[in-house]
Amino acid sequence: MGKKQFYPEEVKQEVIRLKLSGEWTNREIMEKFGIKSKTQIKTWMRWYREGENHRLA
Repeated sequence: MGKKQFYPEEVKQEVIRLKLSGEWTNREIMEKFGIKSKTQIKTWMRWYREGENHRLA
């Protein structure tokens, strides 16, 4: 079982901001921040869209 990767809230907010800009692909974001799966990005975006910002902290 791999250790869960922890991403600071600032990283999550920046990922969301870049996704919303429409100028970054998931792959580019993953490379920039060292994120292992695009599922992670999708999860953060879902939380953001559903107003569950507390889950990003």
